[in-house]
Amino acid sequence: MKLKTCVTALAAVAGLAFTLSAAQAASIAVVGGKNDDFFWNKIKKGIDDATPAVVANGGKVNYLRLQTYDNFAPDVVALIKTAISQKVDGLVIPDWVPDAEDPAIAEAKKAGIKIILMNAGGAEEMKKTGAINYVGTDEYTAGVAGGEYFGAKGKKNILCVNTLPGTANIEARCKGIADGAAKSGAKSTQLPLPSSSFGDPTAVAEAIKATLIKDPSIDAVATIGAGDADSAATALKQASLTGKVSLGCFDFNDGTLARIKSGEQMFAIDQQPYLQALLAVQLLAANIDFGTDLPTRPVLTGPGIVDASNIDATLAGVKKGAR
Repeated sequence: MKLKTCVTALAAVAGLAFTLSAAQAASIAVVGGKNDDFFWNKIKKGIDDATPAVVANGGKVNYLRLQTYDNFAPDVVALIKTAISQKVDGLVIPDWVPDAEDPAIAEAKKAGIKIILMNAGGAEEMKKTGAINYVGTDEYTAGVAGGEYFGAKGKKNILCVNTLPGTANIEARCKGIADGAAKSGAKSTQLPLPSSSFGDPTAVAEAIKATLIKDPSIDAVATIGAGDADSAATALKQASLTGKVSLGCFDFNDGTLARIKSGEQMFAIDQQPYLQALLAVQLLAANIDFGTDLPTRPVLTGPGIVDASNIDATLAGVKKGAR
């Protein structure tokens, strides 16, 4: 009887250990942008580098990417619901469109899924949704930095090109540009374009060129992303305004850096997307697996200005895969 009791007890302990181990293995879903989006491929690099640590502790990471940006908010909500149906333990999600996404995020929380907001949402949405943390830039603060930079360089009339109107983080960028510029007496107006034009360089270039020709007082253009900056650079060349109208953008790609190096672009605002994904996945997995947390909320990865003064250091970081 004693041997049987001992074996039974050992089996119970083993079963409990297995249950605890299974419960602590983090299954995480990450929602992100399109496969051909240069910015979101930096995010993917961060996810890829964070994943081995999750797997080493028995977990897994599933990256759920948008296929297009044509039906933006509903498609993001659909991905959140996909994560819920997968019964994941944690969800890393940009809160791009709070009015649409927050009910779905609340549904995820109700299902026991822990949330970290990444890239879009900020401190306010972090508190509103009950997310563990927010990892990313403060979009408004980044915009202010860009507006102040333009103003310090003597620019007076800035065009902020918005190819994703209605998304909270992008609207905050353009508002920040306007408020930052206003500090030096400059002004900024927004050029909202249909979201279907996002990723369509010809459509974006034509819209910018038409606006510049219509209003010759515009002396600077800010775009919400690096791809749109490529389109803006094309528009400036076609309108014979390169060097006359200054160009700045949020984020950067190879074209952006080459233009800053050559003097054809004034600056880029860097939010370090690689770090956003790397930190968000690692923080969430550690919280699920070990109950760890950070007193720092939000965790900001930007903004930083890349211009002629630090372009060489930035290019060195790009070669190492860190920028």
